Amino acid sequence: MTDLRTELGEAAAAAFAAEGVDPSLARVTASDRPDLADFQSNGALAAAKALKANPRELAGKVAARLEGDPRLSSVEIAGPGFINLKVSDAALAKRAAEVAEDADHAGAAVVADPRKVVIDYAGPNVAKPMHVGHLRSSIIGESLKRLYRFRGDQVWGDAHFGDWGFQMGLLIVALADEGTADAFMADGDGPFPTESPVTLEDLERLYPTAAARAKEDPAFRDRARKATAELQAGRAGFRALWAHFVTVSRGALQREFGALGVTFDLWNGESDADPLIPGMVEELREKGLLVEDDGAQVIHVARPGETRKKKLPNGSVIEAPSPPPLLVVSSEGSAMYGTTDLATIKQRRRDQDFDLVLYVVDERQAEHFEQVFRGAYLAGYAAEGQLDHLGFGTMNGPDGKPFKTRAGGVLKLHDLITQATDKARERLHEAKLGEDLSPEQFEDIAQKVAVAALKFADLSNSRTTSYIFDLDRFMSFEGKTGPYLLYQAVRIKSLLRRAAEQGVTPGPILIAEPAERDLALTLDAFSQAVTEAYDKKMPHVVAEHAYRLAQSFSKFYAACPVLVAPDEATKGSRLALSKAALDQLETALTLLGIDTPERM
Repeated sequence: MTDLRTELGEAAAAAFAAEGVDPSLARVTASDRPDLADFQSNGALAAAKALKANPRELAGKVAARLEGDPRLSSVEIAGPGFINLKVSDAALAKRAAEVAEDADHAGAAVVADPRKVVIDYAGPNVAKPMHVGHLRSSIIGESLKRLYRFRGDQVWGDAHFGDWGFQMGLLIVALADEGTADAFMADGDGPFPTESPVTLEDLERLYPTAAARAKEDPAFRDRARKATAELQAGRAGFRALWAHFVTVSRGALQREFGALGVTFDLWNGESDADPLIPGMVEELREKGLLVEDDGAQVIHVARPGETRKKKLPNGSVIEAPSPPPLLVVSSEGSAMYGTTDLATIKQRRRDQDFDLVLYVVDERQAEHFEQVFRGAYLAGYAAEGQLDHLGFGTMNGPDGKPFKTRAGGVLKLHDLITQATDKARERLHEAKLGEDLSPEQFEDIAQKVAVAALKFADLSNSRTTSYIFDLDRFMSFEGKTGPYLLYQAVRIKSLLRRAAEQGVTPGPILIAEPAERDLALTLDAFSQAVTEAYDKKMPHVVAEHAYRLAQSFSKFYAACPVLVAPDEATKGSRLALSKAALDQLETALTLLGIDTPERM
């Protein structure tokens, strides 16, 4: 479905072309003076400069070609050559009706050529509880998954579970020292106990202690390295014990993600790519990509002559290759972090045959992904542009630094969600909302309000920027917040229920009042917002539209009474506009991963 801005842009391009002007200059945008026009085109100024013509005269010729367009009530020239376009009431009514009738996409366009897209986000790890550092990746990745799927792509959301590597060896030897997993330590093929010898609490206790000990105790560290190597080589008891680590951790993580409304199509771990590594290393060697460097095997991914400034420990600055080589095999013969990521790309090529892979990972990993992506391009596992690292800023405390607990530690995600839910209950009671509902219904609403507050606070900011976490402000039912948007959605649902009780039904949409025009124009803008968010990989554009829509409806509701409108046609029209606003608002919130309650 094409929105009015796109349609008018095409009409303006044809008018520019008819005057011998590059049609790409005819770009139509929302007017920065809505009191004068709905849309505007400033292309005549740039075109006139290139043609050494008078911009106002050129604008007049283009405007003359646009006059008579049935979608426009007026075409006017302003200033040195701005073309102002005002849409007719009839065209707005038609477009609003199309939005209202589009049950699947609320007026948004879908892609012409769907792609196969893998989105790698969250990155949870075995034995490590989720903390606030996982929040942005989870929220942004979930929204992008929904957005890409909404536009018609085939999408796989992959948690890329951290279930392999040195931390597994640390846990194995820590359990061996405690004597709680003796049945798994014997050589041989088992059978081994099916009941897990560890709980999530055990893992959360053991891992940090073992990691700290490994830094101070070389013998312990060497045992952990040996256990890791034996696990990866297939030692049966260690594999059986590792499977319990994975099962226990994944179950807890799924509960945490479930509370946030985050789901995955794939839970592929680093272990899934591990079997591909030996063959991949040999393949890289055969292609002449592996180069020995101090006993290690690396891929030189810097392009000829490409350098960067590098500061050495002594303070001097030298020119170094940019980016540094990708370490594939260490001098000890071990596969490295980048090796696993490269093998994962190869795995995804085999399993999903992707057109695009998006990595929603902290911006601080930018150089790592540049190395891996370039290695994948050189190896032929992906084409240039098929791999994209979507870095993001940090969630900061009032001091502007990454958010911490009062004691200075990293806040667990479970504790953050609990704090948000407690605050949601408090705010609902203060606003006297949900008082007539059952305890179960009230609790469901409190959880939805909490998640809406957390998600909208994050997604209303550009992905690439950092923001200050302020739970009191985020939980307000006023202003640019998730709870405010939920309140507006519930308000419309209440209106629709009252209309049904009175026998009022939605009817043909008519546009007459300024607030009706504004709401119809806002509904029309959704398609552009979705397209821009998709193209730029920036969910905040959808969040911004949702807020504008809520504001627009609020103004409409105040200026244009629905159930006490002067006649049945106006009642039906305004009710239809209200329902269209609700459908689009809920669609936008769903793209952000936010569920709306029926009542408050």
